[in-house]
Amino acid sequence: MTSAAPTPLALIAELTHRCPLHCVYCSNPAELTRRADELSTEVWSRLFREAAQAGVLQVDFTGGEPLARPDLTELVRNARAAGLYINLITSGLPMEETRLDELLQAGLDHIQLSFQGAKEEIANEISGTKAHAQKLRVLDWLKSRRVALTLNFVIHRRNIDQLPEMLAIAESSSAARIEFANVQYYGWAFQNRENLLPSRAQLDRSLEFLKRAEERLRGKIHVEFVVPDYYAKYPKACMGGWARKFMLVTPEGDALPCHAAKIIPGLRFENLKDRSLGEIWEKSEAFRKFRGEDWLPEPCKSCDRRDRDFGGCRCQAFLLTGDATATDPVCSLAPERSLVDAIVATANAPAAGALVTPEWIYRPNPA
Repeated sequence: MTSAAPTPLALIAELTHRCPLHCVYCSNPAELTRRADELSTEVWSRLFREAAQAGVLQVDFTGGEPLARPDLTELVRNARAAGLYINLITSGLPMEETRLDELLQAGLDHIQLSFQGAKEEIANEISGTKAHAQKLRVLDWLKSRRVALTLNFVIHRRNIDQLPEMLAIAESSSAARIEFANVQYYGWAFQNRENLLPSRAQLDRSLEFLKRAEERLRGKIHVEFVVPDYYAKYPKACMGGWARKFMLVTPEGDALPCHAAKIIPGLRFENLKDRSLGEIWEKSEAFRKFRGEDWLPEPCKSCDRRDRDFGGCRCQAFLLTGDATATDPVCSLAPERSLVDAIVATANAPAAGALVTPEWIYRPNPA
């Protein structure tokens, strides 16, 4: 018996895989969608209406870099007409003040601006391009605009010791929320894991610093810190649980329960050019596959945490064990936790991080 479909809360709209950055931890898949295969303005606009009818409250415009879409202002306007709250997840490139104002006038509610670090040298190394100075310009423009702002600092071994400088950037901005989000190991981050996973000592220092920052800034700025999965005692409920809260739509229109779901063999993902959003959410075999608790293996099926983490992340389970139905190995109770322990041990070995400049595998751009 498969659990009934809950009401979806958010649509994650991957408008494009094109991006001026080449980040070594990008969550985009190895097979990137070409510009010629991206959904049209009209199809995306229909999806916004279908999402609202299905109960979706928010749309997250992401990519790639959504600013690479010349029709972004029109997409914002049409999502607003559908009654959706609109969040733009962006690197800030390529942004101009006039375009920012156009997006705000069209109905943009919230901006999440990403940073690769606090210092230009490391930020440019991680992104594979010169982007840091432009991000600071966008941050300055936003001070005089009425729009909700979150700053997202992506944390890893190479920049985790820059937290004081990152916090200073955030405190000088108009942001009401700061995310210090450790890299999670999917997509290109999985390929660069050896050079990205911080040591336990780095993690402990960062937690101590951010706890003090959270206390000092309480009531002024909300500080959120996401620990690397590999150091957690229990797994997270990936995306709030498989197909329980979110639908992600790829640039070519495939509907997925999460960013990395296409790596799981044997799942067929339906395309929104062929079937409505509501139908896919409720009836798609891929969305129903791991929804709820009925499919859970042991020890998850007997665990009192099963309604909180649903066995953890299916994509992570597959990447680490080769079996998408396995208990997420980051769980301390998982039969294959030793796989994660070995990875963590390597990250904490004396020689770890000895390279001055790692040999990164950079995310390319599609044609």
